[in-house]
Amino acid sequence: MAQPNESLTAHAVPQTLGVLGGGQLGRMFVHAAQRMGFFTAVLDPDPQSPAGRVSHHHICTEYTDPAGLARLAGLAMAVTTEFENVPAAALTELARHRPVAPGAAAVAIAQDRAAEKAYFAQCGVPCAPYAVVDTEAQLAAVADGLLPGILKTSRLGYDGKGQVRVRDRAELERAWHGLGGVPCVLEKLLPLQAECSVIVARGRDGTCVHLPIQRNLHRDGILAVTEVYEGNLPSALAARAVAAAQSIAQGLDYVGVLCVEFFVLDAQQAQGVGDLVVNEIAPRPHNSGHYSIDACDLSQFELQVRTLAGQPLVQPRLHSPAVMLNLLGDLWHGAHGGVQGIANEGAPAGAPAGAQATVQEPPWAQVLALPGSHLHLYGKTEAKPGRKMGHLTLTGASPEQARERANAAARLLGLPAL
Repeated sequence: MAQPNESLTAHAVPQTLGVLGGGQLGRMFVHAAQRMGFFTAVLDPDPQSPAGRVSHHHICTEYTDPAGLARLAGLAMAVTTEFENVPAAALTELARHRPVAPGAAAVAIAQDRAAEKAYFAQCGVPCAPYAVVDTEAQLAAVADGLLPGILKTSRLGYDGKGQVRVRDRAELERAWHGLGGVPCVLEKLLPLQAECSVIVARGRDGTCVHLPIQRNLHRDGILAVTEVYEGNLPSALAARAVAAAQSIAQGLDYVGVLCVEFFVLDAQQAQGVGDLVVNEIAPRPHNSGHYSIDACDLSQFELQVRTLAGQPLVQPRLHSPAVMLNLLGDLWHGAHGGVQGIANEGAPAGAPAGAQATVQEPPWAQVLALPGSHLHLYGKTEAKPGRKMGHLTLTGASPEQARERANAAARLLGLPAL
C-alpha cells in the first residue's frame, strides 16, 4: 500500500533541462532554470566549469563521448547549447533521443562564416561585401574593391581571434598564410558609426519575441560596453534591425535564443551598401544581452528556458535604462588601486603552494556603493588577461543617470570613460 505522500512526492520531482557547455552562459542558464523549478544537467569536460559547479548534474566528459551523451539524454527532457562551436555530431546524436534547441543545422551555419553570409543573402538581409578565400586561386582573384578589408577565418573565430586587418594585396597574402592558409572570408572595411545587436527568442510554435536593441562598443575585438535605453539608436533603424533578426530566425525555423549582430554605417560613405548590415549570428544567449537580467522583466536566459521547455513567450519589457560593462581578467592585473594581492589559482606557473599571486581584487565594495550597481562574477578561478570574468550592469531612472553611474564605475575600475 502506498504511503500517504508517495504519489505527491513522485509527481513533485522537477523535470531536467540539459546544456552542452559549462561556461558563464551555461551558468546563467542554469540559474534561470533552477529559479523556474527545473533541475539541470551540464555536459562539459572541465571539472571546474562555472556551470558544472552549480548544476544538479555535471557530466564531465568530452562533447562527443557516447556515454556522456547517453547520460545527458537519459537525464534531460530537452537540451540546448551555450556555445556555437559545439561539435555538430553531438547535437545530431542528442536529437535522436530528445528535443535539441537550437538544432544542428542552425548551429552549423553559425560555425562557418561563408555559409552564414550565403544564408544572409538568401534571407535578403545585406551584409558587408566579401569574398571567400579558401585557395591560392581565390586569394589571387580577390577584387580590388574589397581592400582595405578584414580577413577572418571561416571557422572557430571569436572575440577578435582569427581576424586580421589588411590594407593591400601584400598584407592580404601574408595574413592568409599567417593564419595557416585555412578557409577564410575577406570583408570590405566599411565606415562604421556604431555596432548593435538584436536578441530574439523563437518558440517551436513560431512565436518570436525580442529584447530591446543593444548598442555595443568593442575594444580589441571583445565586447566592452552595451547601452540599452529608448533612443539609443534611431527608431526606424532599430525597427529594421529587429525585422532582419526575426527574418533570419524565421528562415532557419529556429528554436531558442538567437543574437544577430549588426554594423551601423555612414550611408553616404558606404558606397551603396546602406546604413545597416548584418555582421554575424550567435545561436545562443549573448554577452550583449546580459543586462537583461537586471533591466528587463524577462532576461535572455529565462527566454532560453522558456523556448527549451515549451513555455509561453511574451514580449520582454525594459524597465530601467542600463549600461553594461564587461569585466575582463585584466582588471585583476591593472592599476585600479585594488586591495592586497590574493593567493589563488592565478599564481604564476610553478610557484610554490600558498605563494602570493600577482593579482589584485578590484574594488568591488566601492563599485557596489554606487546606486543601481549589479555585479555578476562567473565563478572562474583564474583571472587571465582578456578572459571574461564577469559583467557589471548599471541601471538608472534615465539614460543619463545610468551613463553617469557607469562612468563612475569605470573610473573606479580603471576602464576608459564611455
